[in-house]
Amino acid sequence: MDRVAQLARYGLFDSKVPRYTSYPPATRFGPAVDADRARGWAGALAPGTRISLYLHVPFCRRLCWFCACRTQGTASGEPVGAYVETLKAEIALVADALPGGVEVSRLHWGGGTPTLMDARQIADLARTIFDRFSLAEDCEFSVEIDPNEIDDARLDALAAAGMNRASVGVQDFHPEIQKIIGRDQSYEVTRDAVEAIRARGIGSLNADILFGLPNQSRARIADSVSMLLSLSPDRVALYGYAHVPWMARRQSLIPADTLPRPEERLALFEAARQLFLCEGYEEIGIDHFARPHDGLARAAREGRLRRNFQGYTDDTAPVLIGLGASAISRYPQGYAQNHSPTGEYTRRVREGRFATHRGHAFTDEDRLRGRIIEALMCDFRVAADELVETQGADRARLARLFAEAAAAFPGMVRADAAGLVILDEARPLTRMIARAFDAYDLAPAGHSSAI
Repeated sequence: MDRVAQLARYGLFDSKVPRYTSYPPATRFGPAVDADRARGWAGALAPGTRISLYLHVPFCRRLCWFCACRTQGTASGEPVGAYVETLKAEIALVADALPGGVEVSRLHWGGGTPTLMDARQIADLARTIFDRFSLAEDCEFSVEIDPNEIDDARLDALAAAGMNRASVGVQDFHPEIQKIIGRDQSYEVTRDAVEAIRARGIGSLNADILFGLPNQSRARIADSVSMLLSLSPDRVALYGYAHVPWMARRQSLIPADTLPRPEERLALFEAARQLFLCEGYEEIGIDHFARPHDGLARAAREGRLRRNFQGYTDDTAPVLIGLGASAISRYPQGYAQNHSPTGEYTRRVREGRFATHRGHAFTDEDRLRGRIIEALMCDFRVAADELVETQGADRARLARLFAEAAAAFPGMVRADAAGLVILDEARPLTRMIARAFDAYDLAPAGHSSAI
């Protein structure tokens, strides 16, 4: 039996499973976690805790049809300016709720399009953060940059604020594919943005590229990857396009009959993967690649790789605080998500309240299963000793859980007294194997293709 047939036998091409950027997935969040509870969690942190800050800017000049993120279009700068003022108020609210000595180890601005802010707004927002929070000496400050929505003034403002990592979305460089997904962004525009970023001494560059897009072929994705490689990014996320028009209505503009079949998606991924490996990138988890010097590659080699809502990270801070509409925080006690509509988010903040409207409080079982899933997603293995030491797990129960997974995926995983290992040839099944440890009943309609 060839590899594709073997993977098909385990349901890779038919299954829909979570991406496991959290456990439980956000589809399980509920109203039991409200603003008061989130504020209590923030206040309960130990003084001196290292935290990550994520700021969400949901606005875009135009809405790309492929995107399923929480965004909204705007033709003017007025909504962005009003939103920045609300963000500043939320920063003050959260900072006041935290204990003294909290230190920010990661700061990330995402969206949407953070670079819709003008230079003055960028400087003003950064100054507000720095006035209210202490940044660690090794703090990484990253910003998602749209090459179509950046200029010298905004880049100068970001560099002056201390941005030391930039993230550029590429998706695909082929004009026909860009047209059908509503994302017009030429190679030249992207190259110029990258050169302008590097000219300002920004030493680290991330890039995103997608496989599984409409009318994508192995030749086309190879061309796009080759063009991306000419820009020499330090880190690349090779995400599978998730076609979920029932969740993101704009995706209905993409004809379903132009999408590659699941077997073709695997071939597209492999074509791109081989190019990254041949260029000397190290494979990180299921969908990232990094130069050997990059922090993500070092974390993977040293067993420090983690998973959060942005995908893979080398950030080991125990707390992630999300600011902005729809942003999600992770506290030791659980997840807390802000209201998604900007109007409701704004109203809550202006009333002097946390904007939390749903979340999930962890149980001990969540923590155990979440760590198993994270370890499999990051390292393709999970060690029983670690779970016993950090989660207080029972060895006999772990042995049963691992044996059940091995029985469900015979020949794909190895289970023994030391733990569970996903074999190299089974790595495309990683999300499905992780699903075997998910205790929640997850409707498949709420998730994306397993490949």
